[in-house]
Amino acid sequence: MARRLPVDPIAEARRQWVAHGWDDAADGMTVVTSVIRAHQLLMASIDRALKPLDLTFSRFEMLRLLAFTREGRMPMASAIARLQVHPTSVTNTVERLARDGLLTREAHPTDGRAALLVLTDAGRSRVDDATDALNVVFRDPGLAPADATELVRIIARFRKAAGDFADPSPTPDPL
Repeated sequence: MARRLPVDPIAEARRQWVAHGWDDAADGMTVVTSVIRAHQLLMASIDRALKPLDLTFSRFEMLRLLAFTREGRMPMASAIARLQVHPTSVTNTVERLARDGLLTREAHPTDGRAALLVLTDAGRSRVDDATDALNVVFRDPGLAPADATELVRIIARFRKAAGDFADPSPTPDPL
């Protein structure tokens, strides 16, 4: 763990923003840099939990997505849409997981241009172990339960306003 700093560098950056006359942007800069720093801290916890399993969070997400489906399979296009990342990133993740024997690619039964991603038994075992490891992190993310609930609600409102998602109607069936 890094040495604790004697001052909050984000608060100091905000002070500097105001001192330089950028008052109208100081709060936004503080929000953005605070979220980025929180992301870094949370990812460090996730990386520590997943490293012994030779997984990154993106690899875990792909395996967990497949494990949530009824048959451990889904079209690659569906995975790309659900993971909300660039198709190239998903392709790279899939290639690494396939190389490690954690998933396979099969031809789509009705669409010759599409591929199905299929979770292997080794992939299911690995993602179950990874889920156990991550649940240790998720059980205590470093926030009081009420703060965690409030933070999730605030971020959800931000994401929805940014066009990240719309309220489903009706709620989709589980995979």
